[in-house]
Formats: sequence, structure tokens, C-alpha cells
Amino acid sequence: MSNKLGKCPRCDGLVVKSGKTEVGSQRVKCTVCGKRYTPKPKEKGYSQEVRDQAIKLHYGGMSGRQIGNILGMSKANIYIWVKKNTCSVDK
Repeated sequence: MSNKLGKCPRCDGLVVKSGKTEVGSQRVKCTVCGKRYTPKPKEKGYSQEVRDQAIKLHYGGMSGRQIGNILGMSKANIYIWVKKNTCSVDK
């Protein structure tokens, strides 16, 4: 019988399911050493396409709050991305 969950990165032991993370990724636990980890964690943050879209909307005249409501995120994210984008353009 093959183990579809893989082997422990620390000791090559057998791993078993051990719950899920807050975002729904499967957690596993090694039966030998007890190490718990997420074999395939989900990516955090927003994609570059979403960031570019937010920056374009900002330069098109929309406020951070309007962009945040449209894209379903915090206006702070938009202001941070715009500030980083302006700094990279200036240099």
C-alpha cells in the first residue's frame, strides 16, 4: 500500500493526516518523529495581475477605498503597492 501523503522530510517516516490549516490546506504528522507540517501550502497574498490592476485603477483616478471595494481588499494594500511602484519608477 503506497502512502499518497509522502514521507517526513526530517526522518523519512510515514505521515498521516492531521487536520487542516485556517485556509484549508491539509496538515500531516509524522508517525515516527511527530513533526507536523503542510506539504503543499497555499500561496499567500495577491497575484501580480491584481496588484497591477489596482495600480492602474489608482492612476486612472479612483480612490483607494473605491478600488478596495471593487477588488475586495483593504485600501491600505493599494496605497502600499502604489508607493512601492512609485519608488521603483523614480529610481
